[in-house]
Amino acid sequence: MHVTWSPSDLAFRDEVRDFLNAGLTPEMRHTTRLMTSVYAPHDLAVAWQAILHARGWAAPAWPVEYGGCGWSAAQRYIFASEMAQAGAPPLSPMGIGMCGPVLIGHGSPEQKAHYLPRMLSGEHQWCQGYSEPASGSDLASLQMSAVADGDDFICNGHKLWTTHANVANWIFCLVRTSSEGIRQQGITFLLIDMTTPGVEVRPILMLSGEHIQNDVFFTDVRVPRANVVGKVGEGWTVAKYLMEFERGGGVSAPGLKARLERIRTLAAAEDHLADTRSFARRLAAAAIEIDALEAVELQILANLTSGEAPGAKSSMMKTVGTELSQKLTELALEAAGAYGAPYQPHATAPGGPTPLFTPPADQGHVGPDHSLTVAAKYLNDRAGSIYAGTNEIQRNIMAKAVLGL
Repeated sequence: MHVTWSPSDLAFRDEVRDFLNAGLTPEMRHTTRLMTSVYAPHDLAVAWQAILHARGWAAPAWPVEYGGCGWSAAQRYIFASEMAQAGAPPLSPMGIGMCGPVLIGHGSPEQKAHYLPRMLSGEHQWCQGYSEPASGSDLASLQMSAVADGDDFICNGHKLWTTHANVANWIFCLVRTSSEGIRQQGITFLLIDMTTPGVEVRPILMLSGEHIQNDVFFTDVRVPRANVVGKVGEGWTVAKYLMEFERGGGVSAPGLKARLERIRTLAAAEDHLADTRSFARRLAAAAIEIDALEAVELQILANLTSGEAPGAKSSMMKTVGTELSQKLTELALEAAGAYGAPYQPHATAPGGPTPLFTPPADQGHVGPDHSLTVAAKYLNDRAGSIYAGTNEIQRNIMAKAVLGL
């Protein structure tokens, strides 16, 4: 696919490049290159969000009246591409990318006025309370209870795999307010202050040793009824709307392209891959798949600009994007060879603390810099085809919604 940008698009691209050149410090770029997760280190993400917010660019996809940019689909794609190429750190998606669109689509005027500005500024850091020990892909089976008590709900339950609960001060939760009728009709979408008495966070360590995920326990947590988004018992509708944005409301092709180029550079530096045709073919195949993904993402962005939700296309984007990302981690690991084996998070930028690792006294590392992150990225990306609904579930959704099976 060949995209020809208009003169105004090219002028916008230059504006973005000037902003990134001025706003991104060398330290920020260096830290981003050393990321081992899809999440930037928390302090880095918060600092970069503050810079974007000051420019008015923290939430490109939001409507202008809520602090968005009012950009066209082309401008949003250019912005994402330039961010990836410049090495800008990603923001946590939980607030601006997920809960924000839900509040814009389903929140009350009071909720929008209170929460949206605080999401943009970073005053509120969010996490997502969906999965439970017995409710993952079968999310409608969730059991965390919310019992009405006057103007409040009393919440009890356990949320699992909760990303960034250890640094968040708010969580959006699916809770069960009724057990009557079909399961989906008894679910409510609720916003909970993480500082409320009865909320307890316990760490879960990833395969890479990073503390990004968490258990969150709720014991008699009192939450105002005013924190319900939408209507009581209609949280399933709200949740489905959110998941469309979680799975396919963003742009992943520019980041994948940037990663592919880094793998090419890595491979060129390794003698064991010099002139290896089989590896070159797999790189070329990945490049073709990324170009195809880019074409569909551009179409979805155009649809979003005209007010259309991603729908079942979000399942396709989630499936293709995560599996392509996993493929790139496999290519990078092969390119790194033996240098991918040492575990040395002290020399990288993990997505969270690594509490079981004691760095060497001399703070040195083994192997070339370009191989430092590949093993941790490989391990972290194994979760990509599971989170936000497993890819098997996504294929079921596509089979039903698109093919009518």
